[in-house]
Amino acid sequence: MSPRSLVGARPRSRRRNGDGAPALRVFVTATDTGVGKTQVASALLSLLADAGLSPAPFKPYESGCSRLSRPADALELRVAARSTDPLDRVCVHRFRAPLAPGVAAARLGRVPDFRAVLAAYRSFGDRPLVAEGAGGLLVPLDPRRDVIDLIEALALPVVLVARAGLGTLNHTGLSLELLATRSIPVRAVVLSRGSPARDPSIEDNAAWLSRRHGVLVLGPVPYIADPARRRWAFREVVRPLLNAPAPH
Repeated sequence: MSPRSLVGARPRSRRRNGDGAPALRVFVTATDTGVGKTQVASALLSLLADAGLSPAPFKPYESGCSRLSRPADALELRVAARSTDPLDRVCVHRFRAPLAPGVAAARLGRVPDFRAVLAAYRSFGDRPLVAEGAGGLLVPLDPRRDVIDLIEALALPVVLVARAGLGTLNHTGLSLELLATRSIPVRAVVLSRGSPARDPSIEDNAAWLSRRHGVLVLGPVPYIADPARRRWAFREVVRPLLNAPAPH
């Protein structure tokens, strides 16, 4: 049985926005770790919460937890969504080691239960949902599966987060090519600046990615040191996704 078949049939109808468009359900992944996945996922969840849509936050695997009872990224998503969902549903597998989840689990002699992740996902029903991965597409989740296998099993379109500067044409292009091999639709690429350093490539990268890969490119989110202003900047950049047509 394939991972996709474990999810079961999708409901025929989804909760809709006020304008009648289907509410957003996406998987936020990235070209690397530390490029802004959690900020993008939180921004989307907060916008959905503002619209009164009771979005579901989903961070099924989280590593680098200083306290297993307080997974920082999952809690940030839950706060952004104004959610009261149990933390065990929002974040199924947690590890202290700052490693890929599959590697962290292997060090403990464990194999994370993939069926538990799928069951948690199904428990959110037809609510708007933003799922966040761990690192990039080929980060191991267990001995058999990487993040891209989870995306495929959940059958969610992707929002791909990438650095705005030099190197992103290659890293983003490789990620988009890999998603295309699995026929996984991409809602958008979101570019984010993580440093105030001058980088002349930023002027061209969004246009080149859009032209080369035929994908919606949002941003770049500017580098802002103040956390509150940076959160607002992410919200403004991803806001178009709430009304963008779903890819086919």
